Amino acid sequence: MKPNLIPYPEKLTFEEGKFVIPETLILNDKLPKEETEYFKKRLGTQVKFQSSSSTEKVHVMYLQVSQPKMPIDPDGDKERYSIDISPKRISISSHTKQGYFLALQTLIQLFEEHKEDGQIPAMEIEDHPKFAWRGMHLDVCRHFFNVDEVKQYIDYLAMYKLNTFHWHLTDDQGWRIEIKKYPKLTEIGSKRKESMIGAYVDDTFDGKPYGPYFYTQEQIKDVVKYAQQRHITIVPEIEMPGHALAALSAYPELACTKGPFESATKWGVFDDVFCPKDETFTFLENVLDEVMKLFPSQYIHIGGDECPKTRWKECAHCQELIKKNNLKDEHGLQSYFIQRIEKYVNSKGRKIIGWDEILEGGLAPNAAVMSWTGVNGGIEAAKSGHFAVMTPGSYCYFDHYQGDPQSEPNAFGGFTPLDKVYSYNPIPAELNKEQSKYILGVQANLWTEYITDFKQVQYMIFPRLMALSEVGWGTADSKNYKEFEGRVINQFKVLDKMKINYAKSIYNISGKVISANKGIAYELSVSQDPKGIRYTTDGTEPSVNSKIYQGPIGIPQSSTVKSAYFEDGKLKSAVSTQEFTVSKATGKKITLEQQPNENYSFGGAFTLVDGIIGNVRKLGKTWLGFQGKDVIATIDLGEKTNFSEVYFNTLENKGSWIHLAKSAKIFVSDDGKNFKMIKEIGKDEIQNLKGKIKLNVGNQNSKYIKLAIENAGIIPAGNPGADSKAWLFVDEIGVN
Repeated sequence: MKPNLIPYPEKLTFEEGKFVIPETLILNDKLPKEETEYFKKRLGTQVKFQSSSSTEKVHVMYLQVSQPKMPIDPDGDKERYSIDISPKRISISSHTKQGYFLALQTLIQLFEEHKEDGQIPAMEIEDHPKFAWRGMHLDVCRHFFNVDEVKQYIDYLAMYKLNTFHWHLTDDQGWRIEIKKYPKLTEIGSKRKESMIGAYVDDTFDGKPYGPYFYTQEQIKDVVKYAQQRHITIVPEIEMPGHALAALSAYPELACTKGPFESATKWGVFDDVFCPKDETFTFLENVLDEVMKLFPSQYIHIGGDECPKTRWKECAHCQELIKKNNLKDEHGLQSYFIQRIEKYVNSKGRKIIGWDEILEGGLAPNAAVMSWTGVNGGIEAAKSGHFAVMTPGSYCYFDHYQGDPQSEPNAFGGFTPLDKVYSYNPIPAELNKEQSKYILGVQANLWTEYITDFKQVQYMIFPRLMALSEVGWGTADSKNYKEFEGRVINQFKVLDKMKINYAKSIYNISGKVISANKGIAYELSVSQDPKGIRYTTDGTEPSVNSKIYQGPIGIPQSSTVKSAYFEDGKLKSAVSTQEFTVSKATGKKITLEQQPNENYSFGGAFTLVDGIIGNVRKLGKTWLGFQGKDVIATIDLGEKTNFSEVYFNTLENKGSWIHLAKSAKIFVSDDGKNFKMIKEIGKDEIQNLKGKIKLNVGNQNSKYIKLAIENAGIIPAGNPGADSKAWLFVDEIGVN
C-alpha cells in the first residue's frame, strides 16, 4: 500500500522489515543544525545526539556525506535527496542542506502516518522535483496579514515542498512595505477609508477605516530570514505602472493628472496609474533599491498587469514620449516603461518577472513572464527564449470556489476544485522539448478581496495547496486522482492537529448535469462510498430515509434536488441544493462559434442549456464568461418544435469590467444552414431588463435557434478598465 506522502516521491521501493519508532530518536551530531532543529520541533519527539562513530546502533537517523545514488543533474541537484529506511536505521543522502530539508519533510510525513502503529515500513526513496519554481502567492494589500500569519503561510509551503513565496506588497488598496526614503507611502498609502463588502455585484461598503497596515523593514528582514531557514525564496512584488492608487495617494505628482487620489475602497482596476516621467522612474528606482536590499531573490516582481491606457492617451507628456521614442502606441509605451525598469534592475544584478501583460508592445530583453490570463503568455515567452512561470487562473487561482458555490463562502468567482488543480500540466502541449526548458515551474495565487482573516486564508489554500505541490513536483497523474484524494484525506489528520481551518469540500456531494434521453440527468458523486448519498426531488431536506442514490437522476421537469452524504445513520456532509428550470432547449445539442475564457468555461457550451439559472452573486460554475467576444450559440432542438418565448441572462458589474450586451438577435432555421432573424433588441432594452432577457418571438415552429449576443467591445473612457476588452457573462438559454 502506498504511503500517504504529498508530494509523492519520484521513486519509492519497499524493502524487507520495518523501522520501529523509538521513544528517543538518536541523531547524528553532524546533521545541519537549523534544519534538524526544525525537524525536532515539527516531530515533537525526544531526540538525543550521538557522534557518527556510534551510528551502527538501531533507531538512528544519519546524514550520509556521500552523494545520492541518483545521477547528477546540475539544474536540479540542489533539491535531490535519497532516504534509506532499514530496520536498524534511517539514512539520508543529499548534496545540500536544501535537499536534506526536503528529505526531512518526507520523514515527518512518514512519522506522522505511522505514529499509532509505531513502525515505518522499510523503503528506499530516490527523489527530486521536476520544476525549479514551485510557488504560492499571497495578496496582503486587499486584506492584511500580520508577521506571525505570514510565517505560518511560509510553514505551509515548506510542509509540502514548495520553494517560492510571492509576496504581493503593493496595490491600489494599500501599500504594505516601509520605504524609508518615502515615508508617506505607509503614512498615507497603507490605509483606506472603507472596504467593499458582500458579493461583487452589490457594490456595498462597510464604512470602517482600514489600516494603517504595513511591514517595517525590520519585520521584512525577520520574515526573509525565517523563509531562508526553510529554504524558501521570497519574491517581492512592487506593482507598476498600474495598480498604483495607494502610491499616488501619497505622492500625487507621480500621476498624469493632479489628483488628489486615495487608496481604492473597491476592488477592480482604476485609470490612474504611474506616469512615465523622470520623477516617476527616480521614485521607483529608489523604492527598488530599498526592496532589493531587503530581499536577496534573483527575481523582483514588477507587476505590469491591468494597466489602463486612458490617462496616457490624454497626457501631453506621454504622447510626446511616444513620438520621441518612435513607439507605436500606448502599448509600446508600456513596453518602454517595463524595459527602463528592467535595465535598472539588471544593473543591480537582478532580474524582473511580471504578469503576462508585460508582453504588450514587446517583451523586455531579460524578463521572465508569469502567465496568468491563460497559458498563451507562457507559450509566447518560452518560444521567444524567455523563462515563464505558469499560473493560469483556471487552474491556479485559489480565490476561486473549490466546491459547489451554493454551499461555499463568498469568493471572487470561477470554479477550481481540487481535482482540476491536480489535473494541471505546466508544460503546454504547444511547446517542443527545447522550448519546454523555459518553463520554470508553477505557482498558485491567493487574491484576498473576499478573504478578511487568516482562517479564511487557510480554508482557501487547503487542500488545494497539496494538489499544487504534487503538480510542481512532477508526480501528479490525473488518472490516479482518487488515490491522491485518499492521501489528502489522510493528511487532514495533520491539519486537524495543527488546528488549520481547511475546506472539507471533497466530503460534500458534487453534482454534474449530463445529457440523457433528449433531456438532462443529474449525476452525483462523493469522495466516499456513493451508497451513502441520499436525495430528494421535491425540495425537502434529505434524511437517512430518503432515496438512495443509484445513478444519474432524470430531470424531466422543473424541480429542486437536495442531496447529502450519510454514514452510520448520521449526516456527514453539507446539504447540496440544486434548482432546475427545464425548457424546450434544456439538454439539447448546442454549439458555440467562439469559446469562453478558460477561467469561466466550466461545462462548456452545455452550461447554457443545463437547466440551471446562474446565481448573480456567485460567478462559479453556472456562467460562461467571454472577454472581447460575442456569444453566437446554435441550439438543435432535435425536431421542429413550437415555441413563442426565448430567454437568457447576462450580467453587469463595470467595476470588474463586466458589461451588459450591446445587442441580441434571435434567428431560426429548419436545416441549420439558412437562418432567418425573428427578433432583435438593443442596448437600451437590455439595460431596462437589467440583463434578464425574456422575449416574445411570436408563434414559431423550427428545429434550430441561433442567438447572437453582442459583446460591449472596448470599455469606454470613464469606466474601470477603459480601453480594455469588456467581459460578457451569459447564462441559461431557455425556449418555451
